[in-house]
Amino acid sequence: MKKYLLISLMFMGLGAVAQTQKMPTATEMTTKTMEALEKKIKLNSTQRSIIYNYNLELSKEQLEMAKKRQAGTFDPDDVTKYYKLQNDNNDKIRNILKPEQLPEYEKFLEEQVNGGDKKKKKKKRGKDEEEEVVTGISGLKLPPTPPPAP
Repeated sequence: MKKYLLISLMFMGLGAVAQTQKMPTATEMTTKTMEALEKKIKLNSTQRSIIYNYNLELSKEQLEMAKKRQAGTFDPDDVTKYYKLQNDNNDKIRNILKPEQLPEYEKFLEEQVNGGDKKKKKKKRGKDEEEEVVTGISGLKLPPTPPPAP
């Protein structure tokens, strides 16, 4: 009896975990991206519509990759294909934006790489030491720093 109860509780727990990790739809992902973009750049209705469609197609590709990864049929060439699509998508968006909107779009892309609207942070290392943590594209260009000595 205890074994049966334990097994049933385990399956209910796994079911709850599976439900909390629901994959968003392409529409939800695109809507979230557009909301973040519109916080940075004022778009007219035509720009909004065209950019939404571009981002929707990119989100569909991203979901296809995630499904392939879950199914175990993921191919490393898919990553290259996705990045090419993403770069093409960014180029298309740049062509739609007005010249005065482009600097804000570049900042938006930088923030997306950084994981949101984050600035450079300082991280305490010791009593009087501080290490500057650089995120984003500029962080990728820096040589790796050795870990602090114990």
